Amino acid sequence: MRVGVLTGGGDCPGLNAVIRSVVRKGVDAYGFDFVGLRDGWLGLLRDVVLPLDIARVRGILPRGGTILGSSRTNPFTHEDGLRRVQDTLAAHDVDALVVIGGEDTLGVATELSRQGIPLVGVPKTIDNDVAGTDYTFGFDTAVGIATEAIDRLHTTAESHMRALVVEVMGRHSGWIALHAGVAGGGNVILVPERPFDIDQVCEQVKNRFRINYAPIVVVAEGAAPKEGQVVLKDRSLDEFGHVRLSGVGEWLAREISERTGKDARTTVLGHVQRGGTPSAFDRWLATRFGLHAIDAVKDGDFGVMVALQGTRIVRVPLAEATASTKLVDPSLYDEFEVFFG
Repeated sequence: MRVGVLTGGGDCPGLNAVIRSVVRKGVDAYGFDFVGLRDGWLGLLRDVVLPLDIARVRGILPRGGTILGSSRTNPFTHEDGLRRVQDTLAAHDVDALVVIGGEDTLGVATELSRQGIPLVGVPKTIDNDVAGTDYTFGFDTAVGIATEAIDRLHTTAESHMRALVVEVMGRHSGWIALHAGVAGGGNVILVPERPFDIDQVCEQVKNRFRINYAPIVVVAEGAAPKEGQVVLKDRSLDEFGHVRLSGVGEWLAREISERTGKDARTTVLGHVQRGGTPSAFDRWLATRFGLHAIDAVKDGDFGVMVALQGTRIVRVPLAEATASTKLVDPSLYDEFEVFFG
């Protein structure tokens, strides 16, 4: 059996661990042959396929990024996209796919599965917003990076007695903002699930200054004020129709300065959250996902996604996993309100 492996969407720590795990078990346990598809779905559209064997995956466990490359490509927005995907698979005798990606990549996988292409999904995203799984790999590393940044910013904020706004990733969900904000001792945490009141934010900031404490505001890139739209610097769209978010951190710092009379600065963590070596947990989770994904291929159980539920790896239907975005539960956010302001 020949299995194709691809990584789509934004890069994230742990992708290489999945690739390594899939290939190691697929070759050693089942005698499968593997090929890698370059740059996600783009490789299938352009027929860019490379051999993938144990020698090629040796030593990649701790490496960030992906040896296969990635892209935010949606084959269904390209002319004859489905046919081109099918032709590439047929030309290289690929019997099944292991698709590693987030909501968009897995959304494409869901539709391709409906079109009869045998595949298994592996959930990846630093945003932790894929439904059906308690955690996605990449999230733990991103939270650790953001938490360390917040820890460092506390000292410079206190030295200058200024408010610091830390903008983290999170288009539709505030998992990184909430986890890193709580772990880093943020005084205000703003998430996309709950539109914020800028007056209340400024009052919370002033409360911290009153006790001679420099406040840290942690905001997800997709958070929005109650009275307006998401604040954007760039309104261009990617192939999945998503706006490239940025700008809410700068807007918040400007509003805080004008409304409180205190100096406020912004730090946008951006892609640094995606980079570097994966945490121990992400290596562990990515490895388990890979092992169970290739088991599903061996079983012929296609159209599913491997998922972490509790401590168990289970299989859930791709259609179910991609039907909605996993958002922060309001009750979870409310647990931490005692620390705000």
